Amino acid sequence: MAFWMDQVTRGWLIYELTDSTVQLGLVRGVQAIPILFLSPIAGSAADRYSRKTQILIAQIIDGAMFGALAILIFAGQIQPWHVYVTAFAMACVQTFQQPARAAIIGDVVPREGLTNAIGLNSIIFNVARSTGPALAGVLIVAFGTGGAFATQAIFYFLATYWTLRLHAAAASGAGGRPGHTDSFAASIVEGWKFSWRNLEVRTALLVVMFASLLIVPFTTLLPVFARDILDVGASGQGFLLTAMGIGALGSAMMIATFGDRMPRGLFMLGGVALYGLGVVAFAASPWFQLSMALMIIVGFANVCSHALVQTVIQSYSPAEFRGRSIALFHMSQVVMTLGSMAIGSLAALCGTEWAVILMAAAGTLAMLAIHFALPQAWRIR
Repeated sequence: MAFWMDQVTRGWLIYELTDSTVQLGLVRGVQAIPILFLSPIAGSAADRYSRKTQILIAQIIDGAMFGALAILIFAGQIQPWHVYVTAFAMACVQTFQQPARAAIIGDVVPREGLTNAIGLNSIIFNVARSTGPALAGVLIVAFGTGGAFATQAIFYFLATYWTLRLHAAAASGAGGRPGHTDSFAASIVEGWKFSWRNLEVRTALLVVMFASLLIVPFTTLLPVFARDILDVGASGQGFLLTAMGIGALGSAMMIATFGDRMPRGLFMLGGVALYGLGVVAFAASPWFQLSMALMIIVGFANVCSHALVQTVIQSYSPAEFRGRSIALFHMSQVVMTLGSMAIGSLAALCGTEWAVILMAAAGTLAMLAIHFALPQAWRIR
């Protein structure tokens, strides 16, 4: 809930403070540096140490920073640099949290149930995705961004309480695993080599990187669509993300139900292509109701492809490489951040709608390029 609320709250706050589309991209851009440099270390740490401990530390720090932002806003002392500094710090801790959180699933679920388990995980994630943005919009209207950040802090501390109750044996699959006597640097390079040499993992990583660079960044400009194009304000932005979450939830339920019976390669590439086309249509829509419907399609295609990419990476990565492979998967956030910076700058040059249309169309064409360059990608199971 807190994560998805932040997609609305942080963007709305920086746009409120600066009225700049470029800074909407930059506030995501500052998150690229820690993800870029720390993801390889985080992946190795998830393969060496207790994944539960990494998750707990990250959640406590995140909750504290959300609380600090709320205090600064209520005190009338908030400045743009506060938003940037906390975005950078949160990117650091979340970089260590993400591979540990994702790899835990593979620790406790047999391989034949992994697709279903990741689908169930996506259901929970997307229930929050469908309600969190709307809640953030309502709280911003009622109590300002300070009220939204305070609620996000509470949610993180609740998540920490429930993580503490997670059985230690279920979260210690990485910690204490033998065979990690080599250095962190050697371990990182070993993980990179494995991910590149394995055809299925390499293909999945290429799919998610192109999507993250060219299509996903359109959400950076949602405050502009909500306030200046569709004229629906902060609550309208929340409902747009909620519609996206509803589509994502439907996709997650489909994956959880059908599991390994789904052709993963087909849904990976086709899902991203549909995602790009849906975003193009959204950018061209002048009506809020149509935009809501298109966001449902966008959410469905996004999660369908995203969840299956993650399933392919986990399925084709042995346990001793899983943390490092997932860390490379999460480095797509670096690419997404670069895309956010690019789309913010492009919007300043040619307008918000055209910036989104051009980049999303390029993302769809990239899936066609992968199909022709790696025709076996469609046959990945």
